[in-house]
Amino acid sequence: MDTAPDITMPTTAAVTDPAAATATPRIRFAASKFFIDHPDPELGERLVADALGAADREAMDGILRQLARASVSDGNPDEVNLAFMISMVKDIKPRDSIEAMLVAQMVSVHAMAMRCAHKVAAAEDSARHDSAVRALGRLTRTFPAQIDALNRYRSRGEPAITVQNVSVGDGGNAIVGNVTQHANVIVSDKGAASGAKSAAKTPDCQ
Repeated sequence: MDTAPDITMPTTAAVTDPAAATATPRIRFAASKFFIDHPDPELGERLVADALGAADREAMDGILRQLARASVSDGNPDEVNLAFMISMVKDIKPRDSIEAMLVAQMVSVHAMAMRCAHKVAAAEDSARHDSAVRALGRLTRTFPAQIDALNRYRSRGEPAITVQNVSVGDGGNAIVGNVTQHANVIVSDKGAASGAKSAAKTPDCQ
């Protein structure tokens, strides 16, 4: 499994359904190699590259090989597990090489966490149970940190919106100073004004 995918290997018979032809193909394992299972090798390679957010053939080969290794179950690569991981990467939609690598790490950490969870449930002695619990704890703490890193990376460069000197009188809660949000938070001037008036008329809930 150290070699790159061999896209020239025989694949399944051609399909007539356009939706099936353009769906992300499965990765099949044969001996020490794995290949893209698609009736059109060139299209199959492009579909997998798009799913992984890979910019070129080399990037696709690298990420796919790493995911294949991370999919190993009971010492062997797992086609079903790998298909799940590729599907999750595709759903998150990495937009560049940094995101592609980070998302590949995220789905790999999730897969390892689930394996640890299984080991916790199946442990036959306290030593194995405690070891699996510790590993599971580290992985489950890593995953939300990766989500946060992805969100912070994706929000870079967004223009900030600053609302200055917002105040509400007569018992309403006040925000004084500058409140800055990224551009993915929609601010309506009219909505903000009406909300401030409503807050001024409504007493605090006790």
